Amino acid sequence: MKYPPTINNLIECFKKLPGIGEKTAERLALSVLDLNEETINLFVNSLKDSQTKITKCEKCGNLTETQPCIICQNQTRDHSVLCIVEESQNIILFEKIGTFKGLYHVLGGLISPLDGINPEDLNLATLPKRIKEENIKEIILAIKPSVEGETTALYIKKMLEDTDVVITKIAYGIPLGADIDYIDPMTLSIAMEGRMKIS
Repeated sequence: MKYPPTINNLIECFKKLPGIGEKTAERLALSVLDLNEETINLFVNSLKDSQTKITKCEKCGNLTETQPCIICQNQTRDHSVLCIVEESQNIILFEKIGTFKGLYHVLGGLISPLDGINPEDLNLATLPKRIKEENIKEIILAIKPSVEGETTALYIKKMLEDTDVVITKIAYGIPLGADIDYIDPMTLSIAMEGRMKIS
């Protein structure tokens, strides 16, 4: 049985999302048919707004609707500590735990020459200037313990070797090769508390 063109288009749209295969896309497309007009309008407007209202924070690179983002604006946070993460969704994890009260810096990926991702492709150029202007005392590297993660950590360490900033990284609790997105909050909290200075 063939679906009408409109449903086929919906299926194809859902398939463009990560982790969505043919069957799931089909289920989602058919589910949309049962939504009321108000929910459909909210869905459509939210999709449009995600393209027009969401930008990257000029300071940290986090996803935001304001400049700078609400975390960078928050004067109650510790502005001397900077946690470096791979992607914006990593910030959400730390914020859910609620134990880290410093600022963030989003790289937008990890150095991976095999994948064509070089240092200049990441949000690294602004880091030395930010450390100097904001008087950052400690950098916490909260990136996954993989070959790419270690390469990125070593690059950052070398890049900042002429500064007085202390560079630490989150420690035990996170297995080698694990993706931070899938680490449970307790393990992530322990790793943050047990961070170590990079020698």
